[in-house]
Amino acid sequence: MSIAEIESDAADRHQMMRDTARQFADREIRPIVAELDETERFPAELYAKMARLGMFGITVSDELGGAGADVVAYAHVMEELSRGYASVADQCGLVELVGTLLSTYGTPEQQRTFLKPLLAAERRCAYAITEAEAGSDVSGIKTTAVETADGWRLNGGKLWIHNAPVADFAVVLARTAPELGKRGMSIFIVERDRKGYRIGRQEHKMGQRASQVGALHFDDIELPKSALLGPLNRGFHMMMSVLDKGRVGISALAVGILQGALDASVAYAKERRQFGQAISEFQAVQWMLADMAKDLHAARLMTLHAAAALDSGERATTECSMAKCFAADAAVTHAANAVQVHGGMGYIRGMEVERLYRDAKITQIYEGTNQIQRMLIARQLLA
Repeated sequence: MSIAEIESDAADRHQMMRDTARQFADREIRPIVAELDETERFPAELYAKMARLGMFGITVSDELGGAGADVVAYAHVMEELSRGYASVADQCGLVELVGTLLSTYGTPEQQRTFLKPLLAAERRCAYAITEAEAGSDVSGIKTTAVETADGWRLNGGKLWIHNAPVADFAVVLARTAPELGKRGMSIFIVERDRKGYRIGRQEHKMGQRASQVGALHFDDIELPKSALLGPLNRGFHMMMSVLDKGRVGISALAVGILQGALDASVAYAKERRQFGQAISEFQAVQWMLADMAKDLHAARLMTLHAAAALDSGERATTECSMAKCFAADAAVTHAANAVQVHGGMGYIRGMEVERLYRDAKITQIYEGTNQIQRMLIARQLLA
């Protein structure tokens, strides 16, 4: 049964969707995690199965090919997929953000051409914002789109773009009225087969290695008028409008990593013996496990609170920033503690906690660094 076919009240539906994602992670993802981490392979077969189960476009309406669920459901699914492997959860999160843009701002033709195939895993997307001088400061982008008689001419480049090596199309933020600053940016849908579309170097990351990242270059690409997504010069606002949901997604992903670290640590502590007893009998180990558990509980509650606030229609930027910042910091801290519980064994390639330690770090960086999250929280406090 797919997620879209689950009919019940909200709480039951959330639990059933969580169970579906958990079972998928245990049966389909976890058995091949080591291979994916080693080879950095894009697991297209997993994503085809996820699409059939309705795990792409969780908050997109069912009429448009999504699951028609809410942000709380999205958080549950992201956590369980991440407990399997954060790289796989990353793909779910990417499709959610691009799917939200296309479902909210896309024309019927754009939705037929890009959204429905995206949610069915028939097409792959990239979310192209970041540039060499525009990471946390999105306003620093230099990519431009100049209007022509027939449409637009796109020039520029993007760095560290998720799915860049494999994407069939990219949603690209570009300056269309440079004199207007942030108010002069627009989003374009750019297909891979356009003349002038070049895929740059694929990066090899410390963690989440099966989530492919690379550069994109746009050299005098001629785009039709229909390539513009949403209103002209509203691109910055549109991109920012999905960031809160994105931060909930990364928060949930971090919670999944933390849950995996706790599960592995508890199991190992019961099994590993030193000085004639299981190391779970030592208070030093017990306290590390207790701290993992309490921070996991707090991070999960903060994530679900932020998701529920978005579902209620509230402006929840502060709650989303708090959840993302806390969960990411907790994931990094306790993935390190999980390695410590495992001792020297935890530092060996091929051990789950070694991978989780590497996978956790990026959660403090993408969808806005945790330093940026603290700035947003402080700004609200001092407003």
